[in-house]
Amino acid sequence: MATSTDFPASMLKTAAISARGVEMTFQSGRQSYRVLGGIDLEIQPGQIQLLMGPSGSGKTTLLSILAGILTPTAGSVKLLGTEITQLSAKELAQFRLKHIGFVFQGFNLFPALTTLENVELALNLHGIKGRPARLEAQLLLEQVGLADKLSLKPRDLSGGQKQRVAIARALAGHPKLIMADEPTASLDSHSGHAVIKLLQQLAKERQATVLIVTHDPRIMDVADRIAYLEDGLIQPGVG
Repeated sequence: MATSTDFPASMLKTAAISARGVEMTFQSGRQSYRVLGGIDLEIQPGQIQLLMGPSGSGKTTLLSILAGILTPTAGSVKLLGTEITQLSAKELAQFRLKHIGFVFQGFNLFPALTTLENVELALNLHGIKGRPARLEAQLLLEQVGLADKLSLKPRDLSGGQKQRVAIARALAGHPKLIMADEPTASLDSHSGHAVIKLLQQLAKERQATVLIVTHDPRIMDVADRIAYLEDGLIQPGVG
């Protein structure tokens, strides 16, 4: 498996995700805490990239910066060729909606909505409404193996099934980037690997780029590349 730092220079201009010199420092009173110390990372279109490391290494902070949720203290972040650190808050929100799908550890499903309605709502945000949204939601749920669970609410689903709904929702609107934060942390070994294999399959079919933050070694086999973060730095030669 290739490491995250051995990409040919000729491919850099085509990167789906490009981080250069990303630093993040948080202030607490007079104290400052450096969380990220100069991150360089390139992820090519269609790749499945894992970002691994121990708790407190800065993985989720880096994911949040790459997703445009946090602004780095220093450095450049380009997504699909757009320098997102120079976008206004409104432009950034629109960019995320159009281009990024999110999968979270805690699923983040609406408990009062059915499986179908949870995915339909995501499609509504993309401007797809009514019957087209319902048909597209049904198709997405069929693709994740939940065609017979459309009318169930999250409380009636297993952890693995909830994460499949979350994947279907993340794929709504055909985003080119999928970002997942510890998506298997709440799942057993079988369910966790199954949902990540599913995400890998669907992402490849849709030519989406996937960044997964995880400490779960059970899903390493799905990755095209692995970067290892420790003490706010990507460690060389790991992958």
